[in-house]
Amino acid sequence: MKRKIFLRFFLTAQVLLLLGIASPTFAELVIVVNPQNPATKMFPAQAAQFFLGGSVLFTPVDQAENSPIRAEFYKKVLEKEPAQVQAIWSRIVFTGKGKPPKEYKSSDQVKKAVSENVNVIGYIEKSAVDDTVKVIAIVP
Repeated sequence: MKRKIFLRFFLTAQVLLLLGIASPTFAELVIVVNPQNPATKMFPAQAAQFFLGGSVLFTPVDQAENSPIRAEFYKKVLEKEPAQVQAIWSRIVFTGKGKPPKEYKSSDQVKKAVSENVNVIGYIEKSAVDDTVKVIAIVP
């Protein structure tokens, strides 16, 4: 009986994953800045303000629009759906108060952008970290 219940649960979980209803656990994400940036530590909630246009202290860069890493970051750090973030940036752009983060296709491109500008902040997989960037927050 227990095996039958387990098997039913396992198959249901697999079907949900295939349909995209349940999301798999992704690699650990980190928030990074240029190694020359004086920032040493930041809570993910603090970083959210830069990605939502609440502060201009850092220039945020984003991952590709439909990438799983971006969806994970928005969910865990910004606590918003992609459509909500887009609406926030549309309002900011419409009022002339800012521009949305520039998008990059990969973590390697985000790292390059961060390494080339001391004021840029971005997010990548922890496994992609190297000496060209400095980790200031780990996304739980």
